[in-house]
Amino acid sequence: MSYKTTDELNHFDFEDACISEMRMGTGTFSLLADNVKILPDNSCNRDIRTMRTNQLFLKISDAVIDTFVEEGYKVYDANGRLLREEKDHTLASSDYKHFFSELEGCSIDAIVKNGNRYEISISAEDHTFFLALTGTSDTEEWERFLNV
Repeated sequence: MSYKTTDELNHFDFEDACISEMRMGTGTFSLLADNVKILPDNSCNRDIRTMRTNQLFLKISDAVIDTFVEEGYKVYDANGRLLREEKDHTLASSDYKHFFSELEGCSIDAIVKNGNRYEISISAEDHTFFLALTGTSDTEEWERFLNV
């Protein structure tokens, strides 16, 4: 990869980025995403404007998943009557791999880092997911800058 940053997650905007791939390996969480915005204060961004990139590889080292939740939702008919309500569902660790592949092609609402905690909000076709994990550092790699 041509560009690489470490612990600069707050210098990227992942809103509306598309997930190409998610994986959890031994102690490492990785995410490959398209349409990620690179903010002007990013150390590799020589322009003074927001740029974007495809195929950004995000790696979180020493990662441990704290919680992975399929968030609840309500379904209404055309007249506004509640048809059904689904409660939040915490996914079992044995289901992580399945849902990682199911979420490929979905969009990211946000990735937020607070200390060593990373929170990822994902919009699927008709509902959302929330993934929270801890890690020691994050690394972002990408090949080229593109215009927004």
